[in-house]
Amino acid sequence: MAGILATTAQGIMEQAEADRQDAAIRASESAVNQDDVNRMALPTRETMIGGYAGAPYTYASDVHHTKSGTHDLTVKDVNWEAKPFKSPIYYGARVIRWFEGGRSGAMVDFTHSKTLALLEETKSLKGTLNNAPVPAQAALSDIYRKLEFSHGHNMLTLNGLWRLTRLAPRLWPYIGIGAGINLPHGEVQLTKVRGRTYEYQYTGPVGQALIGIEFRVPRMSYYLEYKFSLAQYNVPLSLRDGSVLFVDLWNQFSSWLSGEEPPGGYLDTRLTSHQVIGGLGVRFGASDVAAAP
Repeated sequence: MAGILATTAQGIMEQAEADRQDAAIRASESAVNQDDVNRMALPTRETMIGGYAGAPYTYASDVHHTKSGTHDLTVKDVNWEAKPFKSPIYYGARVIRWFEGGRSGAMVDFTHSKTLALLEETKSLKGTLNNAPVPAQAALSDIYRKLEFSHGHNMLTLNGLWRLTRLAPRLWPYIGIGAGINLPHGEVQLTKVRGRTYEYQYTGPVGQALIGIEFRVPRMSYYLEYKFSLAQYNVPLSLRDGSVLFVDLWNQFSSWLSGEEPPGGYLDTRLTSHQVIGGLGVRFGASDVAAAP
């Protein structure tokens, strides 16, 4: 009897040891699989804060300058330059929240670009300036001492994002579309009129579309992106030197609320731009993932 009990106990212990080893193997395999998932940095519900630099190209556009009873001037095909690598440089910042599954998300995107009119060029003119007819052609510098948005052509947008099918374990293309507001810091000054407008302003709506590719590593992403933006400008020429963004916007709102017409009139144009950017972001708040989609 004692021999039978001993044999049975030994069998139970051997089975328990075998079960323990099987559990350890399964746990090890699970850890390896999760490590593989982490190395591939699969998209999931998460937040990313990023920054970027780049270079834009802005198409030529007509500039229309009006002031009741004084100016009604149109300048045709004003060319703009960006100087993206000269201070203040082209840059941007964004916050992205990817939703459950990491396939769609929302992004708040701020872009600081620049547009400076090429004043040395000769342009076709139409209308009146200071109640006098303008010549058919003239150097832009004969009309404007300054015509630029160099601090800068600022755009703040809310965008929807969608990830496409991955190209490789860490490479994910994406697309997006959004709309928002222009908050440029402009400098506009006529050659033969005293006073300049030099301040931050709200000048109208902006829309953008984008396509990019994201390279994901644990906790970080690198991305390359093309953006197309269309910004409508209606610039109130306050003939005022401003200070900081929120003060300037409050002054603009106060003037609008009082019904005052800007002393320099209005300047209208449309800035249409291609932009190529590269940046990096830090990801956090990710939910657990178990396998590649």
